[in-house]
Amino acid sequence: MDTVTLKINGKTVSVPKGSTILEAAKIAGFEIPTLCYLKGICSDTNCRVCVVEVKGARTLVTACGTQAAEGMEVLTNTPKVKASRKMTVELILSNHDKRCLSCVRSQNCELQKLSLDLDCDAGHFQGVQNMFPVEDSNPFIVRDNSKCVLCRRCVNTCHQIQSVGAIGANSRGFTTYVGCAFDKKLENVPCVACGQCVAVCPVGALREKSSEERVSGFIADPDLFVIAGTAPAVRVALGEEFGMSVGNNVEGKMVSALKMLGFNNVFDVDLTADLTIMEEGTEFIGRLQTPGAVLPMITSCSPAWIRFMELYYPDQLGHLSTCKSPQQMFGAVMKTYYAQKMGIDPAKIRVVSVMPCIAKKYEMTRADQSASGYPDIDAVITTRELARMIKSAGIDFNALKNGKFDNPLGKASSAGLIFGATGGVMEAALRTVAEVVLGNPLENLDFHAVRGVTGIKETTVTLGDIKVNICVASGLANARKIMDEVKAGTSPYHFIEIMSCPGGCVKGGGQPQRPASLQNQIDLRLARAKAIYKSDKAAKLRKSHENPVIKTLYQDYFGAPGSHKAHKALHTSYSKKDKF
Repeated sequence: MDTVTLKINGKTVSVPKGSTILEAAKIAGFEIPTLCYLKGICSDTNCRVCVVEVKGARTLVTACGTQAAEGMEVLTNTPKVKASRKMTVELILSNHDKRCLSCVRSQNCELQKLSLDLDCDAGHFQGVQNMFPVEDSNPFIVRDNSKCVLCRRCVNTCHQIQSVGAIGANSRGFTTYVGCAFDKKLENVPCVACGQCVAVCPVGALREKSSEERVSGFIADPDLFVIAGTAPAVRVALGEEFGMSVGNNVEGKMVSALKMLGFNNVFDVDLTADLTIMEEGTEFIGRLQTPGAVLPMITSCSPAWIRFMELYYPDQLGHLSTCKSPQQMFGAVMKTYYAQKMGIDPAKIRVVSVMPCIAKKYEMTRADQSASGYPDIDAVITTRELARMIKSAGIDFNALKNGKFDNPLGKASSAGLIFGATGGVMEAALRTVAEVVLGNPLENLDFHAVRGVTGIKETTVTLGDIKVNICVASGLANARKIMDEVKAGTSPYHFIEIMSCPGGCVKGGGQPQRPASLQNQIDLRLARAKAIYKSDKAAKLRKSHENPVIKTLYQDYFGAPGSHKAHKALHTSYSKKDKF
């Protein structure tokens, strides 16, 4: 590997050729502050907070946009550098809504931290300030451009990572703002509600539309029976909101916290992930064995992906599995089987799902999602919203003892758990499909070829005389590549898993927002997924079809996977969406 040697603040360091000064400084042990920069997403040098001195250069240069060169001498903390950074941040603050005490990002805001670290005077520069109306017309995202710092992280994510391009920079100069084309609202453009723009925002300009008050109202109503269901990826990220390191599985504390908040029952959506595998696996085997059936079959768990298909590939909807997502199956089971079993009027049940995903707020509003005659899901809160509710209730999360999910629907397999990582749905499906087709237990349940955060992964699995070509993709730009092949008729695959968020649900739009200083050093996707696979490896029950609760569900209520009753409650339909 070619390297270059340079000096950072007098310290000699060798770094790979092509490294930026920012990366070189980190290797040398020096942290350079940034605001717009986010590894793999934004290196457009928009903010100029990361400026440094390079000996021989006439002006300060940006550390994120300047490559380290042989013999270069860099100074990262001179009076000139500090004065420039401070003035830059103060100028940003001069056009920023500084109501920090009531901002959802207070104490977790990159601009706020920079201002404190650089000893900025928020009122140093006075003058005209752009104020924008808050946009909250859609059911999933709130945009407040009065807090936007024009870093372009959201724009780059929407265009490059997700290939949607629903937002961009409008106007020019001082009046520049981030918005949709022709000033349309998010609900009137082909936004897929993935929330990845929210996940990368360094300030409070973007946030999920809160359901905290609605959920608190449910809990406070003595006439309602309120059920919480938690998604796989929430438990491996929630602890970060309470100071824990990345990659801690806090399942037990999470359950205890939910019970302390007042939910009547707390169940695991991993259970209906198992149910999804039973229905989806049966559907795939049926297609595989039926001449002329539509292949490849594509998973349907990710609502932003479904919306993407309905918007951009409506002529390919037949490739989607008809299965509802685990979230919607969870609500359906609660208001049909469970309501009947417990003798509770489904009209009195409120089902709240705790999700790593903002698009789930959109999904609950879709048509054909009311198996009982009432909405399958009544409210969705993100991982972040749950953390805020716990803090607001004065619960000492770190001191909690481990609770357990309630019976009789509290048992799930770890196949359902691995849904939280890209490749997890496919691996869970293969564990069941392979055993059903082969008629024998698998010696090895680990399908490593579909694991990891590579954007597109492919492998071939042999099922007796059949070779099944598999593909796993995460991030909608990667999904677009796969779908272009499917549409062209050149796809070699039989079974495809697609997750809209890069790395899967562990990096969903509703997960804890971590500063760029951390994300530039740690791959959150890998760290959170590692916790999931560690729990999977240690689990005694690792196959969906061996879950005794699933067996009981079919025996007592649904009959068999793919039955008419199962189809009515657990499957859905799709339709073309206008791109406005």
